[in-house]
Amino acid sequence: MWAYPRPPRLERTPRRLEIWLGGVRIADTTGAYRVLETSHPPTYYLPRAAFLPGVLQPAAGRSVCEWKGPATYWTLEAGGQRAEAAGWSYETPSPPFQAIAGFVAVYAGRMDACRVDGVPVTPQPGGFYGGWITPDVVGPFKGEPGSMGW
Repeated sequence: MWAYPRPPRLERTPRRLEIWLGGVRIADTTGAYRVLETSHPPTYYLPRAAFLPGVLQPAAGRSVCEWKGPATYWTLEAGGQRAEAAGWSYETPSPPFQAIAGFVAVYAGRMDACRVDGVPVTPQPGGFYGGWITPDVVGPFKGEPGSMGW
């Protein structure tokens, strides 16, 4: 991932992405995108249609990515479990990221489980970044102690 670009690159991924919350598989797709950025594991953006109906609810909060633009946040709820502002999307992203307009990314650490091609994901450290770490992605990663100045 140190070979990943800056500014970030957006690419389609055929990998199967699955997300569980409250013991329920809430999302499943092979039609996602991933964003690759120096010092970060990939962040995956799933089509909204990949989520079970009623799982995504608008949440308070906003932020701005210098590359993608203003973010909208989502609360996810399933199986009696609620994860406040655990997902985000770019409804009107900057031109290089138009393909992910309305697609949703989630913080893996706030879900029961996330998988890429059946492999469990480790969340990117630090709580702010949303990358998904799989065995084929090698760190160190932004978000680890001492990485704020990277």
